[in-house]
Amino acid sequence: MRLILIRHGQTPANVDGVLESTVPGPGLTDLGHTQASELVAALADEKIDALYVSTMTRTHLTAAPLAEARGLEPVERAGLREIEAGDVEGNTDEASVHQYVHTLFTWAAGDLDVRMPGAQDGHEVLARFDEVVAEVESLGVDNVALVSHGAMIRAWCAARTRNIDLEFVRDHYVVNTGVVIVEGSTADGWEVTSWLGSSVSEAAVRGVASDHSPASEPLDD
Repeated sequence: MRLILIRHGQTPANVDGVLESTVPGPGLTDLGHTQASELVAALADEKIDALYVSTMTRTHLTAAPLAEARGLEPVERAGLREIEAGDVEGNTDEASVHQYVHTLFTWAAGDLDVRMPGAQDGHEVLARFDEVVAEVESLGVDNVALVSHGAMIRAWCAARTRNIDLEFVRDHYVVNTGVVIVEGSTADGWEVTSWLGSSVSEAAVRGVASDHSPASEPLDD
């Protein structure tokens, strides 16, 4: 099947560089609402049989124009929510951002035992997203859109797809309303077929970040 993973639109926390993972969390900026509306045209050629959102307000608002255009009722699932920031929730300083991003990269490297200080470890984070994917697979449809969060999308793709690894997710964040398409199944394996509109090989050549310092890493929250 085909999973269409969509990051939410811009939030005030994105603008201010805040580590924000509270539920339900903030809504969208004016630009975020525009981005959400533009998803309708951006995904016009994609068949969508079902639409899922996280428990966070920003995913509901992002999905709303698409849901209306397609006549779909968004299904809310907590497993799609952003990776909890734990002890650094609400912070903007470089050390806090480093802690959050470093933990994400540690999971992407395969060490899921590491815990986000004050929050979940990699096993727990991936398990909750996996539960939603398993539910989606049980629907018996071919194309499902999941409106989620940048760090969550990167973590899951690094751990659960066969062609995305630490190096790739370190160099490629997911912009607001960015779309990542994954095809396959849990039984046979998943593969990313498109990352923000480009094939994985094209995206790898282009890259996004040449400096991996915390200050240069865009926040996915």
